[in-house]
Formats: sequence, structure tokens, C-alpha cells
Amino acid sequence: MNFHIKPLQRQALASEKTDVLIVFVDDAFEPAQDAVSRIIHKVMEAGDFQAKSGQILDIFRPEGIAATHLVLAQIGPGGATDVKKAGTAAFVSVKSSRPKRLTLCFLQKPSALAVRVALTALADASYSYTTTKSNPPERSLRDITLTGPLGKSVRGAFDWAVAAIMGIELAKEWGNRPANHATPALIAQAARALTKLSGVTCQVLGPKEVARLGMGAFQAVAQGSDQPLRFIVLQYAGAAKATAPVVLVGKGITFDSGGISIKPAAEMDEMKFDMCGAASVLGVFRALAQLQPALNVVGLIPSCENLPSGRSVKPGDVVTSMSGQTIEVLNTDAEGRLVLCDALTYAQRFKPRAVLDVATLTGACVVALGAVRSGFFCTDEAMSAALLKAGESAHDPCWPMPLDDDYAEGLKTSFADVANVAGRSGGAITAAKFLQRFAGKQPWAHLDIAGTAWKSGTAKGATGRPVGLLLDYLLSVADRGH
Repeated sequence: MNFHIKPLQRQALASEKTDVLIVFVDDAFEPAQDAVSRIIHKVMEAGDFQAKSGQILDIFRPEGIAATHLVLAQIGPGGATDVKKAGTAAFVSVKSSRPKRLTLCFLQKPSALAVRVALTALADASYSYTTTKSNPPERSLRDITLTGPLGKSVRGAFDWAVAAIMGIELAKEWGNRPANHATPALIAQAARALTKLSGVTCQVLGPKEVARLGMGAFQAVAQGSDQPLRFIVLQYAGAAKATAPVVLVGKGITFDSGGISIKPAAEMDEMKFDMCGAASVLGVFRALAQLQPALNVVGLIPSCENLPSGRSVKPGDVVTSMSGQTIEVLNTDAEGRLVLCDALTYAQRFKPRAVLDVATLTGACVVALGAVRSGFFCTDEAMSAALLKAGESAHDPCWPMPLDDDYAEGLKTSFADVANVAGRSGGAITAAKFLQRFAGKQPWAHLDIAGTAWKSGTAKGATGRPVGLLLDYLLSVADRGH
């Protein structure tokens, strides 16, 4: 899609030639003499359009308006949730007409967050997955124009939204692909494709290189599959070479059967989404290349399948991680932490200023926080505050979880330095405590997106989260400089 920004006075809206003109009407609306305001006042007086957040009215070819559809969308006080709900409903109301051009107008000067949420909501509502369909309907929407009384601050929010949408849609694409169309080798190809963009480089390591590095935990997960593993190293260089980077680590399990500790058959197809952490890293690099912020970022993606076979790692096996620590694999379905721990050790060679891993790691986090907030665990107060703030500003919320040392007691074992699982209680926390052993001394955070990375049921599909959160966190690092 193409995005445009065009400040307009309300009087000029009637002449805007577009397939759909969506007008956000808030609680501060007052009747005026322009054509659009007169229509709003008329339908409100008639009771056809109520001053209630979420109300939508689609008017086809209204008299005196150049747009084919005028869609009035009530946003109440103009908060982010109201704007998202109204934007989504407004597009859904005209989606069947397959519009190509859409103009979005705020009658009052919008906040930066309202602009971000409105544009991302429209992109999300118009998105459809097509890659593995034989005759899919193409996305009709080609152009979105933002207009209204726009101040200078809106430009930054507009640019952020455009970049975030590009990143989110890349993450959705790879998250939604079935496992046979998103193998570790294909994920590596997607990463290499990003090098066509400014500032991005990529290195891909295969089984031999990973073996030489001593990544025994990562290798153990991959050994049950015929698909060879890939360890992907992305770098975005936006600052001086000597500037310490932020390292993002994305879990890239392209399909998770559970291995020998096999999962129940019901909904196992959704385990294609187990690489959404990796997909979000790809999406963030797409957005960084668009925005070109002044910072350095490294993206690490350990990617493989977790399948049962005669070669698979078995419950009770002991493997040696890249760090030299030995791990007793009590449950082969706790594989994400095994691939991440070696990537966290590898991250130390970049002398990072901070490390953040992103993973669909535990069902326990879904139980704790549902699908609203991602859970995060952090060793640094400033980083924790920055992540929480980034989640709010990106409308991609997260929530801090504890890292008390007492939670690590269940990981003790008589047969290795650490076990890969503890008991059922506090499962998301014990997983984070396992990863903390490999995280290094710099500020580190672990983001568990098991509840937020995809939706189930009739709306099944990847959400693209937490691309927005990660992007805003990285931009806050860039703003702070050294």
C-alpha cells in the first residue's frame, strides 16, 4: 500500500476524490457550514448516527460529496481504543465494495497515538493472507491518505505508522505461512532479502558452523528433523561502528510438535506460529530500514523444527550448551528455551548495551495474561520502564513479571547443571529464570508473546505483535543516545 499525508481544512473535504472518505467524529464535534459537517449534524438530529463510541454510518454517494462512500465513525473522547475500534469497523463496513483509495480524516487535531492506531487499524482490517491460496482475492486497498487539521507532530506519528505497518505485515506473512512454506531455509531467505534495504546486512550459519560454535542445546532440538537448522544474524547499522548495539533474539521454531514429549493433536496446526518471535525480528528490521534511526541493532534467529524421530533428543538426555553449561532435557516440548539459550550466549560477542529475546515460550504466560498483554521479565529497572512505556505508546501493551531467585529452585537436577523445566507452578517465570542463566551481565529482558502473537478460532492468524512495541523501544534507545 501507499500512504500519503495531506493537511486539509474541513471545507475542502467535500471535494476529496476518493473511494472511501472516513471521518472520525469525536465528542467535541460542533456543527459548521461545510458540507460534511452539515451531513453529520443532519444524521445526528435524525437519530441515524448517535454520539456513542463505535457507531458507524456508511452513506453511499452523498449529495455534494465527491467520495463514493462517506463513512462517519464515532470515536467518543478520541482515545486509542475508541479510534482502533472505529477505524476497524469503518473499513469493514465498506470492505465488500473493494475500495482502492481511502481518505481518513480527523475533524479535530489528533494525538500522535491516535494517528498511529488509526492507520495500523485500517491496515490490519484490509489485510488478508494469500500466499498458499490457489485463487485468492487480491487486497483492493492501494492508497491511504491521512488528512484533517494536522500539526507538525503528526508527521512523526505518520512515518512511524507506515514503517510499523510494513514490519507488522512482514511478521504476519511469515507467521501465517504453513511450516512447509516457512522452513528454516526459507526464513533465512526472507532475512537475506532484507539486505536489499539500506543499512541491513545478513549472515546465515548452517549445521556445520553451529556445531563448531558448540551450540549443543540448539542442535539437540533440531536433530529430530530432516530440515537443516539455520542460525541467522541480521545487523542494522544506523550509528557509528563503535556504538554498542541492542541485540534482539527471536525464537524461530518453524513447527513445534513437542518432539518426543508430543503435544495433543487438537490445535497442533497452530504450532506453525511458534516462530512468531523470529517473524517479529524480521518485521522490526523492515521497519528500521524504513525509518533509519541512529542506533545499531543485531537480530539473532535460531531456526529449526521440533519433531519426533529416531534421532530426536529424549527426555532425560543431557546436552551441553554453547556457554558450557549442561542441561537435562526433562521435557522436549520445552525446546524454545534450548534454542534461545545458545543464541543468548552468542549475543555476548557483540558487547551489547542490552539484549531482548522474544518468544512464544509458555502456555503459562497465556494463563497469566491472556491475549491482551505480552509478559516480560527484565533485569534492569530502566529497561523495564522503557519496555512498559513502549508498549503503551505503540498500543502493543506488555506487563512486567517477577524474577525472584526462589523461582529457580525447581530447575535444580542431580544430573546436569540445570534442568530445562521445573514444575507446573509459575511456568512462565521458571522459563525466564532458565534463560537468565545465559543472558550475560548487560540489561536483559525476555518477552513471552505466547498469548499475543496469534489469534485462534474464526480469526485465526498472526497478529504481527510485538513489532510495534519493539520498534518503539528501539527508538527510545536511539533518542537516549549513549
